[in-house]
Amino acid sequence: MTDALNEHDVWMAIDVQRTRTADMLADLSDDEWRQPSLCEGWTVRDVAAHLTLQELTLGAAIAMIATTFRYPGGVNRIIRESSRRRAALPTDVLTDQIRATVGHRRHNVGVTYRETLIDNLVHGQDIAIPLGRKLEMPTAAAAVAASRVWAYRGKGKAKVFDNLPLSGYRFTATDTEWTVGDGPELTGPVSAILLVLTGRLAGLRQLTGAGAEALTSTVPARHERTPLGRRAAGRRR
Repeated sequence: MTDALNEHDVWMAIDVQRTRTADMLADLSDDEWRQPSLCEGWTVRDVAAHLTLQELTLGAAIAMIATTFRYPGGVNRIIRESSRRRAALPTDVLTDQIRATVGHRRHNVGVTYRETLIDNLVHGQDIAIPLGRKLEMPTAAAAVAASRVWAYRGKGKAKVFDNLPLSGYRFTATDTEWTVGDGPELTGPVSAILLVLTGRLAGLRQLTGAGAEALTSTVPARHERTPLGRRAAGRRR
């Protein structure tokens, strides 16, 4: 399991996804902006606002933490409150701010460009899927993101994802050469695998195999929507 894209290629994929997401947001109705996203307790507007917070310098990150330190719940709560404050901006401003990041090569302090890729790919789907919108996810980029998530599962940055019981399963993509794990197999598009690895059961509906049936039967219904982040990790962190 190796990355097929170098850093330049990943940034190019990020630009493509930022543009696609901004185009989708520009087409949303006022009602769609108010709808729940795949992230529990987050509206579409909240997630879009979160995507504008991907280039925080150390000073900006410290200021954000200081401003929201009064909220209980640690850094994850800080992320939520900072995104919700940003969500007060007009929707066209949020859309323009996402579009303005196209071409930038800067990520939040404490993470890498790969986490920026994960953010853009997954959070775009957090918005698109519940609205019934189609937001294409580049296959090679999704494979890089899935590899990154799998590499740190259960520790570190993985703690921002919902805790699905993924150990003991094998994931195999049908649209690219990508497979990880051992056990009952789940097969399908690597984009759907990425969603499952990041705790989004919406992706599970696109997977087949004995592993898909087994995982579906063991995951509580409450996981149908997943938190944007369970704890800290610089970007949904």
